[in-house]
This record gives sequence, C-alpha cells and structure tokens, in this order.
Amino acid sequence: MSNPIPESVPHPDVTQFATSSVGICSALPSPQSSAPRNRTAAFELLCTCSTAPPNPEQISRIASFQFADFDWPEFLRAAEHHGVAALVARNLIDHASTLSSDVRRSLDSIYATNFRRSLWFAAELTRIMQAFARNQIRAIPYKGPVLAQSAYGDLALRSFSDLDLLISPSDFFRAKQSLAGLGYQPSKPLTPAVERLWLKTGYERSFDGPAGKNLVELQWNLLPYFYAVDTKGAKFQFDELWARAGRTALSAGEVSDSASADSSGLPCLSLEDSLLILCLHAAKHLWTRLIWIADIAASLCRPDLDSARVIERARALGITRILAVSVWLAQHLLEAAIPLAALRMLDDDPGAPRLGKEYLVRLACSATYDFESTKYFRETLHLRERRVDRMRYLWRLVWTPGPGDIDAVVLPESMFPAYRAVRIARLLRKPRSFSQ
Repeated sequence: MSNPIPESVPHPDVTQFATSSVGICSALPSPQSSAPRNRTAAFELLCTCSTAPPNPEQISRIASFQFADFDWPEFLRAAEHHGVAALVARNLIDHASTLSSDVRRSLDSIYATNFRRSLWFAAELTRIMQAFARNQIRAIPYKGPVLAQSAYGDLALRSFSDLDLLISPSDFFRAKQSLAGLGYQPSKPLTPAVERLWLKTGYERSFDGPAGKNLVELQWNLLPYFYAVDTKGAKFQFDELWARAGRTALSAGEVSDSASADSSGLPCLSLEDSLLILCLHAAKHLWTRLIWIADIAASLCRPDLDSARVIERARALGITRILAVSVWLAQHLLEAAIPLAALRMLDDDPGAPRLGKEYLVRLACSATYDFESTKYFRETLHLRERRVDRMRYLWRLVWTPGPGDIDAVVLPESMFPAYRAVRIARLLRKPRSFSQ
C-alpha cells in the first residue's frame, strides 16, 4: 500500500511521521523552467540513488552531478511517489559533494523522519507477532521492516506505511481476533457471510489501528484468485512457505535467513521465496514504483541467493516472464548484478526485454493505471507465458466476483453464486469491452 501514515498518529515517538519530503523541501529553490533533458537527468539520478549500496561508478556519478538550477521539490516529489525518498536522501547525504546546507538539512530530516517511522512499525510488528505467538497463530511478516533489514541492512533505508503478514486461511478469524485485542479493526466492515466468501475469492484484509488507517494487512493468498497463479501445484502455499522460512532480528548485523537460525527474532521468508513474491507484487502493479524494483535488485545481489532454485520455482508457478521482466528492469534501471542463470533466462524469452522497455518508459513518466480497466487486464494477461495460465486467467477474471461486484448488489448467502452474473453485467458496462 502506498498511502502515507496519517498525520494524527497518537504515539509520543511518532508525531512527525506525516512529514513528507514535499513538505520538508517546499522552501527549497525551483528553477524557472525545466527542460525535458533536465527531467531525464533527474530520473537517472533518482535511479542511481535508489541502490543500496551504490557501486563505485554510481557513487562517482552522484558525486559529480551538477545541481545548478535543479528542481529539488519536483525531484523529491518523484522520490516520494516511487517510495525511495529515504534511500535517495541517504545516498545523496553520503556521496553528493555540492549540496547546499539547506538541501542537506532537508535530506537529513527526510532520513530521520523515516527512521523514526520505521522504528515504530518494527516495535508494532513485534507486538503483533508476540500476540499471535501467544495464540499459536503462525504468520510470516514480509516487506516492511523485515525486508528493510534483510535486503538493505538498515530499517531506515526503506519506506513503508503498513505491515504485511502472510497467514494460513484457516487462521484468519483467530488472527483477526488477536488484532482486535490490540485495538485493530477491519478497515471495511463485512458481514460474516461476505467475509467467508472473500476468504475464497480474495486474498487480503486491511485493518485500522489506534495510530491510523490501513496499518496492517492479513494476507492468506499472494494474489487475487483470478490471477491464476497455481501456488498449490508449485508447493508455494503458506505451509510450504512456512516450512522454508527462516528467522530475522530487526537490528543491524543480526540478520539470519537460515532455517537453523536461533529461535529469537521474527519469521521471514526464504530469500528465494521472498524474491518471487516481490516480483509478483511488482507485476500486479505493473512495476509502477521504483521501490519495488529496488527491492528486487537488492535481493538479486544477495550472495546467498540460489538463482537456480528461484527459476525452478518460477517455472512451476508459471511466472518466468514476470521474473524475467523484473530482472531486466533491475539490471537496466539500477545496474543490479544479475546472476548468470537469470541472464540465460532473459535470453530464453525475447518478449521479456520488450516488455521491460515499455515499463521502463512508463516508470520514468510516473505513469499510473486504472486497475479495474480492460487495458490493465490485457497487460497482466500478456505477462503469463503459458497458454493454460492465460486461459485460466480469463475464465476466472470473468467469473470471480470482486469487492465492487459484492458492493453493487446485496444478496443473501444462498444466492451468492448470482454474483457471477453481477460480475459479467458490470464488465459489460465498462467503457472499453474485452473485444477490443
């Protein structure tokens, strides 16, 4: 989720969470005009600063960058939009040699604000996981603090605005009850019958807490049902992910992804599972934010990554094209060091670089999508390399009711199958039909 944490966080240590990079730098100078060449240079700088750690060539480019007439507010708006403001701020502070004192103070404030927010989320995650442990509920945190620590080695380098927890579908109601004991309630009220339906056709529920809205997500599937990723056949469901999980400590220098690690710390996905899930998440959003590619690049650069195993699981899931596009973007946007096996995978699918180039152009323009549009559904359909997966995707897309369909008509539980007709009727009313 990309919404910033609300301004009214009633915690004494997090009262400055809402301070955005735009607000911090609103007093910084802007040029009278900004030529397309300068905007391109600014995006290249954004990419260069979105790596952890940058390589020597990237450090040299940051150090020699000319900031004369640089539009700082616009640059930092882009950094915030792409979720990399703290990472960019840290790299500029460490390596840019010609920053003015005003800019340096603003960047320091961006980094420090994100650090305080990250510490609060880390403490809240620990509190939730302790409550789950008391109730014998298995959960695997991913993204958020765990990813910041394992991929970047620093909680302050990655921005996040919620906590994502993978759970078994059978544990959902007990997890919901445990969250209620900590002051969390579902962000959107559902009747018990609709909630049971959503457990079958959906994949997540958001929860509001005392500190704000949409702060926790319980996820029992990796993607909505209609995406047709066969996690069962690929042994990629919660029980298998749990069996391969390790543990991680949310403090510098104490990270271990080994399944034989000490029992202290929090559960974490295996590096290979985490990378594939990050690729799925980025593909679901069509790679529209740089932070998702930065996460993938940081994971690809881990020396303990078993790239052959990643590719093997991607083939079982039917997502080798999604993995290939993600790898291509990490290589061409962030200059990530790509394992040889992954480079061979790119050679096997000529369509992946073509798609990667399209998404790179859109990313540079901060393009957005209507995720309920026919255009979006066509885009995600083309990301599947197997014909059988494309057919299942289309079938489920047409027949699987979504939240909008359930909201459109109130039906008794005995008539829930009629939501398929509601779904088809709503699809036919879309401005652009599937026949296009």
